[in-house]
Amino acid sequence: MAAEWSAILLTCRRGHGSVSALQRELEVRRLRGGLGPRPPALLLAVEDPWAHLGSGGATLNALLVAAEHLSARAGCTVVTADVLRDARILILHVGRDFSFDDCGRAFTCLPAEEPGAPAEALVCNLDSLLGTMTHRLCVGSPPGVWVCSTDMLLTVPSTPGVNWDSFQGVRVIAVPGSPAYARNHGVYLTNEQGLVRDIIYKGTEAQIQQCAGPDGTVPLVCGIVFFSSDAAEQLLATHVIPPLDACTYMGLDSGAPPIQLSLFFDIVLCMAGGMTEEDFVKGGGDTSVRSARSVLWTALRGFPLSMACIPNASYDYMTASASDHIRSLTLLPGSASHLRFCKTAHSHVDQPCLLEDGSSVTNCLLEGAVQLAAGSVIQHCHLQGPLVIGPGCLLSGLDVGSSPALRGHPLRDVVLQGHHIRLRDLPCRVFTLTGRLDDWQIPVEEATYLNVPWAEFFQQTGVREGDLWDAETPRRSRCLLSARLFPVLHAREALGLEDVLWLLGLATVASEQLTRWRMAWRMSWQELLPCLDTEAELGARQALFFLQGQCKVRRVLLGCQDSSLLPLARSAVHEGYHEAMLGTLDEVASTASDAGIAARALACIAEVLGCMAQGEGGLRSGPAANREWASAFGRLESGDITGGVQKLAAERQKWMSRPALLVRAARHYEGAEQILVRKAVMSSCQFITVEQVELPPLGHWVQVVCPARLDLSGGWSDTPPITYEHGGAVVDVAVLVDGCRPIGARVRRIVQPELRLVSLSGTPRSEAVAELVCRELEDLQDYCQPHAPGALLKAAFICTQIVQFPSQTPLRAQLMESYGGGFEVHTWSKLPHGSGLGTSSILAGAVMASLYRAAGKAASTESLIHAVLHLEQRLTTGDLLLLGKCLDCYWQQKKCMAPGCEPLAVGRMMDALRPYVHGQCLAGAGGGGFLYVLTKASRQKEALHRILANTEGLGNFSIHSIEVDTGGFSVEVVECGMKDGAHPGGDRAV
Repeated sequence: MAAEWSAILLTCRRGHGSVSALQRELEVRRLRGGLGPRPPALLLAVEDPWAHLGSGGATLNALLVAAEHLSARAGCTVVTADVLRDARILILHVGRDFSFDDCGRAFTCLPAEEPGAPAEALVCNLDSLLGTMTHRLCVGSPPGVWVCSTDMLLTVPSTPGVNWDSFQGVRVIAVPGSPAYARNHGVYLTNEQGLVRDIIYKGTEAQIQQCAGPDGTVPLVCGIVFFSSDAAEQLLATHVIPPLDACTYMGLDSGAPPIQLSLFFDIVLCMAGGMTEEDFVKGGGDTSVRSARSVLWTALRGFPLSMACIPNASYDYMTASASDHIRSLTLLPGSASHLRFCKTAHSHVDQPCLLEDGSSVTNCLLEGAVQLAAGSVIQHCHLQGPLVIGPGCLLSGLDVGSSPALRGHPLRDVVLQGHHIRLRDLPCRVFTLTGRLDDWQIPVEEATYLNVPWAEFFQQTGVREGDLWDAETPRRSRCLLSARLFPVLHAREALGLEDVLWLLGLATVASEQLTRWRMAWRMSWQELLPCLDTEAELGARQALFFLQGQCKVRRVLLGCQDSSLLPLARSAVHEGYHEAMLGTLDEVASTASDAGIAARALACIAEVLGCMAQGEGGLRSGPAANREWASAFGRLESGDITGGVQKLAAERQKWMSRPALLVRAARHYEGAEQILVRKAVMSSCQFITVEQVELPPLGHWVQVVCPARLDLSGGWSDTPPITYEHGGAVVDVAVLVDGCRPIGARVRRIVQPELRLVSLSGTPRSEAVAELVCRELEDLQDYCQPHAPGALLKAAFICTQIVQFPSQTPLRAQLMESYGGGFEVHTWSKLPHGSGLGTSSILAGAVMASLYRAAGKAASTESLIHAVLHLEQRLTTGDLLLLGKCLDCYWQQKKCMAPGCEPLAVGRMMDALRPYVHGQCLAGAGGGGFLYVLTKASRQKEALHRILANTEGLGNFSIHSIEVDTGGFSVEVVECGMKDGAHPGGDRAV
């Protein structure tokens, strides 16, 4: 189960980046299926109306926006609180500035991947929280509004155990923590019924202890609160009452003065049982906040405030401590079942790189010899070695141009970041350098910079306090946060990473470095924060993600790795990087030395084109023989893969304008892929060895009869290109149908130098369904077209090398020179067309075996398997119940592979037969053929017939008995005609 959201809203602070960029990030979550089983219709990034609105004001504004949009969808002309009655809304607050990620704590990337996601994307703290809220914490909750901070890393067990029976009012979520941790955080004080009496923030030891439970832990405030529909309606109603109207964008548009409110201390606290109206209102600070608290008390005081503390949950607030942040990124637990935490996430790391255990690399491209010590983190960097990064480091946002500067500065216990900022309309790149142990707000006399006391830093570098702070700056305000350390612009020269690396003072500082630094316009971190360009930062991360994604495409395809590229293709199309991905796939296809690799690359191009059509333009299955693509196909057929791929790419550009053309282009890429797959499969000829044996006399038939086969498991896995990506293993059983082997072929040499190809129905003496005579090589040229008359038999003559094609020697001359005449081939099958019992592949084996023998050749079993891609399986008796379960499971797998393959009549048959069978399945890779069942009792043909005859809606059907054939196919030379009983007689099955 999972929560089904009506709306998800992400609030962001005013002046911190583009709302449209965050909106795109939310849409990526919709694409990757991370928003529950039914994605919400309303997915919005909402900007706060004021720069310092606070979490309470942001909640009210977001609630108003949600109600407004839901009201419009309901056809209302005004905002109505009624839309909240049955709605399930999730509001996520991006939160405060974060020293170690320009996009805030919500978009701090985690060293994790999401293997099961439909689309591939970076995993952020936001994704972890969305997964926790959607699939764990909110499951089973009633309609209402959830509000969640994104300032923390949260771990919740799969079954939180929250009881929602008879719930009313508002509920806060807590996690157990130690009293020591609680000293810098908020804790809930509750009564025996679990109702909240007070919220204690950074309390005394005595205050914290009174909140402790029997196990000694205290319930920590973790930033999550739930409002029932009634409570949410009452909160929404306050948005029209001054001064709370100033919390919304409507208040901004109406000219109301700004106000700042806290979600927990101005909204939730008013419902705490231990609060009095006087204490609550007076504790509100200025007049406007006290007035707002008075309105909130009146509106919400009547709702009970309960607490649910989640056992075995954990909460880790993302502090401004670099040591804590690095530790959290290198020691993250596998808390979310849908995430896989790993040392290298969404990164391309060259083989020469050495990443020690306990290090972490996320969204990076590391080329050459890069060494990363344990306890260090690299994110969003493109670096070229040789580089050595020591322990205790965090590197983020460094492009490839930073690598030369890094080579001269061994790093240890430092935080080095590249930032995108915007000074009015001027985009800039700025680098900041701090120490792992530095504190941003401790006064200079007590603090460190780059892990050494400020006095020592001044002595090493020649920097003076006057360089960093104005003379009028109070001593208590002189700290790292306000120090103008970081160059932004220079009057005459471009600035780079070396303009901050020299601050490390690892060698004698040259006077020109200090002079250059002093001449630059420098800013403090406090001054940089309002200038951070979130949109540019997200765009740079996205560009790097797809750059390393292109490396992944090459790595997966050229390394024949078992990894699907479809999730990456979906993301590339959604984010506008499809051209880059198509170019990479063209490159791989045209340079691959293996036809199978090139075929898989072309199949991936077809997938990209299909994604671009976005479900429109028709079905992907369809014809692929448009003459505009013939030139490219001809190049591939001739073996010129490079030229063929280039021709395909050139033609592709003409088919990109609308979905219908994209789908048709995808079909032709699949057709091109099939050409290369066929060539790859034909390479199995190198494993075929034949011996010369005595030619059978003219007119003597070589006959092969074969059983049918049932696939018990693994269908599709032996089919290219699936088998190239994942390997293949199919379990078959050879069976007699109605007591006989239903498939066969016979071949004889004839005097005329021609090929007579005859397909028979029923007995060999019955009327031929199709007869074809080939007298010229040109008659064989359509052997590669599956639907051409006699294509399988033509291909068999070519694969056995009885006929050389293409060749300068005419067909008649080839046949007379080697065999003194031609050949006549008869094939038959007693099985209905499309039975799913392996007719075509088994018939190919029969034809190949009979042709080899008729041509005076003998092929080993292994050679015959390679020649026809046919595998003989023998199944002995075993626990039938388990086999039946296997069949049922296999049918479910087939329906996943080929949705819609179970006709209504088949479903009725299965329902009717289920009590009498161990298991059942439709034969063939995609289903739709014979329905085969494993009956609980033996000899049930007549009984099953009676059951189905009494089942409505089945139409015509026939039942056939099957049994395991332990002999496989047989080959014999018949002097003339047919031996009586050698061919399975009787009418064709209907």
